Amino acid sequence: MTISRNATRTRTFVTSVLALLLMAPTVGDTGGCGRAASELDYDRHANARKRQDCARCEECGSVSERCGRACDPKVLPELSLPATCKPLSHDGEVCLRAREAVSCPVFATYVDDKAPATPPECAFCLVTAVPGVESSFGSGATPASPASRVGGPPKLGATDGGS
Repeated sequence: MTISRNATRTRTFVTSVLALLLMAPTVGDTGGCGRAASELDYDRHANARKRQDCARCEECGSVSERCGRACDPKVLPELSLPATCKPLSHDGEVCLRAREAVSCPVFATYVDDKAPATPPECAFCLVTAVPGVESSFGSGATPASPASRVGGPPKLGATDGGS
């Protein structure tokens, strides 16, 4: 059976277009929306998340201790990242939008005092046990303490730049 010349040209064209489309950067590699990728500003993100948690706690009528701390201006934000964790600014934006978009019952799981859940969009980095190395975290993935971050705990009163 002979393949027509038009069929060969069409197949070549389709293959070329697919090859061009597959050469695009992986989603997230550019920082999002055409911006250059930049590292997450920890203090800015932590304070924005604290304000958002307080607003959502009030909106949803949540009365957990975590909500009380989120709404107390004298309490530092409760967010910690391992020193080796380097999320992008875009990651922080996605996290905040995800937390804003959930229903009140789901948000209540995020501010639960006994076992708070973390939305997948906010699980930037996890500290995992290294085989053969004793860790104070035990086995499994656990967030690091704020003091383990490079630069120490967040500064009280840092702003998020108005966003």
